[in-house]
Amino acid sequence: MLFKNFRSLLSLKPVLAVGFLFAVSSLLFGTWVAAIPSIKEKFAFTDGSLGLMLLLSPLGAITGVFLSTKVFSRIPVGKWMLIGYLSLCIIMVLQINAVNLIMLGACLYGFGLVSFLNGVSTNATISLMEKRYGRLLMSSCHALYSLGGAVSAVLAALMVALHITRGWQIVLVVIIIYTVVLSSRQLLLANKEIIHSGSGIKLPSWSVLGISFICMTLFMAEGCVADWSGIYFKEVLHAPKIFVSMGYGVFAVAMTIGRLNGDNIVSKTGNKKAVIWGCLLASAGFMLVVSTPVIFIALLGYITIGFGCSCIVPVLFRTSANIPGLSRVEGFAMVTTGGLIGFLAGPSLIGFISEKTGLSAGLSLLIIMTLLAAIVAWRNQFLSNNVAPAAEEEFDEQLY
Repeated sequence: MLFKNFRSLLSLKPVLAVGFLFAVSSLLFGTWVAAIPSIKEKFAFTDGSLGLMLLLSPLGAITGVFLSTKVFSRIPVGKWMLIGYLSLCIIMVLQINAVNLIMLGACLYGFGLVSFLNGVSTNATISLMEKRYGRLLMSSCHALYSLGGAVSAVLAALMVALHITRGWQIVLVVIIIYTVVLSSRQLLLANKEIIHSGSGIKLPSWSVLGISFICMTLFMAEGCVADWSGIYFKEVLHAPKIFVSMGYGVFAVAMTIGRLNGDNIVSKTGNKKAVIWGCLLASAGFMLVVSTPVIFIALLGYITIGFGCSCIVPVLFRTSANIPGLSRVEGFAMVTTGGLIGFLAGPSLIGFISEKTGLSAGLSLLIIMTLLAAIVAWRNQFLSNNVAPAAEEEFDEQLY
């Protein structure tokens, strides 16, 4: 029962080809997460200066927001997916092997920009495929993203045990990715849809800011787990090298399990309760992480965060598709844009706080943010306990 939807995805090769790209994003990002402590040491970053450098990624993502309408009005979505993900691999190889700050900064900016455009292309394509095949596919694809993060953490720990440097680790990972992506290029290029904009970019109305805040908080939490868990284990808990990447790894495993079983959980609890209890569980996980010097209890905290966060974003996608006065695609764009900014800007904010008060205090901000998100979810009128899908509308190719 748990893997029913996933088995369905595996049987659809066109969907699996796109789904693998979700895993590519987290494979690359997870490899970067494992390399951050060594990057910090290599360039003698403080927590604050590292946070400032990481801020270049959200700046790139914001640039991607403004470029997206031009890109997707000219380039078929399948062609972009092939070009975009192969380019992202090259950027990450250069980023981890950066020889100076200019090179590192340029790669971080490019990573944010290309990642945003890649995310729009894959999520929009899966949305189209859900209509084409008449079944839900989004949650399983996001589970592949989580699975990729877990695999990257295991690979990083294994390669450390084999004394393979971070620079060579990313090269080996990219060789594997290139082999799979190029072998499925025809399936990707078959997606010839042109995603274009007729209305331009607009900010969400006040009526949906609550949902935007929840989404920002959840993506911010995931980004902070990714960027700071390795440093937390190394510098605060003084963990052995083999544990440095495991915080993000166990988080990703818990996230994957939760997402694979998410539809069943939400069908029993309803949308509102799933979000509220998920936020509370994530908050409890952060409390465990920052309040203990014991490595295994901290790992338990990251597992708790992963389970707490797992079901919330799919619920937000579902809710954003049914907000009065907001089209299905506009709602999706709001979640993608706000969420990615939270994912990329959150770690920088934690860095600034950590510089002044310590990393444990910086991560404590996530306790407050997730509690606030639970309160917002409780009061939000658009988060109902009705989980029945709305009637399908004719596809609107307008993305912004």
